[in-house]
Amino acid sequence: MQKPTIPAGTRDFSPEEMAKRSYIFDTIRSVFHLYGFKQIETPAMENLSTLMGKYGEEGDKLLFKILNSGDFLNKTSDGELTERNPLKLTHKFCEKGLRYDLTVPFARYVVMHRNEITFPFKRFQIQPVWRADRPQKGRYREFFQCDADIVGSDSLLNEVELIRIIDDVFKRFGVRTCIKMNNRKILSGIAAIIGEADKITDITVAIDKLDKIGLEKVNEELASKGISGEAIDRLQPVILLGGSNREKLATLKSVLASSETGQKGIEEMETILNKSDILPLNSDLELDLTLARGLNYYTGAIFEVKAQDVPIGSITGGGRYDNLTGVFGMPGVSGVGISFGADRIFDVLNQLELYPQDASQKTKLLFVNFGEKEENYILPILAGLREKGINVEIYPEAAKMKKQLAYADANQIPYVVLAGESEMATGTLTLKNMLTGEQQPVAPDFLHRLL
Repeated sequence: MQKPTIPAGTRDFSPEEMAKRSYIFDTIRSVFHLYGFKQIETPAMENLSTLMGKYGEEGDKLLFKILNSGDFLNKTSDGELTERNPLKLTHKFCEKGLRYDLTVPFARYVVMHRNEITFPFKRFQIQPVWRADRPQKGRYREFFQCDADIVGSDSLLNEVELIRIIDDVFKRFGVRTCIKMNNRKILSGIAAIIGEADKITDITVAIDKLDKIGLEKVNEELASKGISGEAIDRLQPVILLGGSNREKLATLKSVLASSETGQKGIEEMETILNKSDILPLNSDLELDLTLARGLNYYTGAIFEVKAQDVPIGSITGGGRYDNLTGVFGMPGVSGVGISFGADRIFDVLNQLELYPQDASQKTKLLFVNFGEKEENYILPILAGLREKGINVEIYPEAAKMKKQLAYADANQIPYVVLAGESEMATGTLTLKNMLTGEQQPVAPDFLHRLL
């Protein structure tokens, strides 16, 4: 018999792990609500026409496609099969795909529900997404995103609020973070002044990999995309620009003096920094010119968050997109959003052991089961404790005491209650502390006070 497995890049989660994940989702959800965001959900699968072409060429390759139901070869000729053109066959075989992120489905949602929405619309989503990526540490094929987006407003105050949300969430988690920022207008300006304005996508995709592959490999990739050696040389001091955020912007003002788009990006970054300075931040806020966010739909400020004490990739990212809904027939709607990578946050909190002790929501009390009469005595008491919000269980059958206590130990239940003939005769219970072994009689009405 074949041993059961799960697909590479996916994971099972135990009850203990699910309790931790619920803590993550509940924390993020509570902060989203604090800032006035409302929750929606979209389907796991979307029409491929909705997804294709929104993430760049590399992103399109990472979309999980779903074979059409029934005879998916029905509309395909022998000649097309022999030709083996993957792109053409994909369009023949597949009409749907699993969502790659939550932002493109959200843009589709906004367009479809425009008459029901009040703008600016602040929404959040906490749902899984899928990417046909090569699995590695911190990178999965199925993972949850926790997105917050504001559409229908050009105000840079939205970017400032999103920075505050990021800071608030990681403050609650106890994780030290660095919020890296850049602006696609600045990157466009840089591409223009080095004479490669039409290669902005190739440039941003390449320099976004600086942390992963190093400067030499980035330069090799730039050259492979047809960017001239002179342009690559002119790009080096910009990529490696140092100093404080203000010093970097001052240098950029001079470097990008001839680029109207670049100057606009600098102005936007100055506004965001000025507003952010008014409010205290626990996170470091850093202008990083190598940050490009490979996704094509960003048009303004972009963000990426790194944990300072764990070597792992980005744990949050996002940015401004001015024209995403335009591809669905609704131009002129600006949006900005962030996405928390719940799976990477899960790994970070595990490594740093930052979960609160009560995050697991474990059972506090197990009622030992001695038989049917005792069950009938216990059940009303059980119901009363649950009404008070106490997590309690009754062992489902009258098994040996040793087995029931072993169950309590295995599930880290701190207390058990014994209710046998003597307790029923006196209308009491016996409470046993599983850690110390101590036992004491207690009236049912007072049991909750001792937990």
